[in-house]
Amino acid sequence: MLLLIDRFTGARKGLDGLTKLAKLDFLLRYPAMLDRLMVGDGISWPPGVQPTSAERLAVESRMTRYKYGPWDQRYYGILGSLVARDLITYRAPDRAEFRITASGAVAAAMLAETDEWAVVAKRVNLLKKHFNKSGSSLKTLIYDRLPDAVDRPWRTEI
Repeated sequence: MLLLIDRFTGARKGLDGLTKLAKLDFLLRYPAMLDRLMVGDGISWPPGVQPTSAERLAVESRMTRYKYGPWDQRYYGILGSLVARDLITYRAPDRAEFRITASGAVAAAMLAETDEWAVVAKRVNLLKKHFNKSGSSLKTLIYDRLPDAVDRPWRTEI
């Protein structure tokens, strides 16, 4: 979450909306699903970033099918924890906007340099470059092109 919010925070705007955050998180957690979208759009994986065979069969942690597609009930707790640690800010005039703080940017940069998170950070860059769309557009993309991820009853595991 921290790496996503860091990369999608710009000079004037942060990561706009819980829907966008959830859909980007879904594509990050399920690289096999991201691969299907990339192949369909003719996008190639940068060297060393493509999903491993193990990642194509498993995920970091499961998400559930909810109203607007993939969702994780832990979002509120994780985001609250990041705000409490002064790593991100949260603003919600009409809808949620998440922005990285100065200390959050330092933490994200340090995290991205570690062996455990370097590939994830590169995949976040890939998402920013090719899938920086509104939450609604990402939801539609997932519904249209990854129906097996959403064609199931609410609250079932994906």
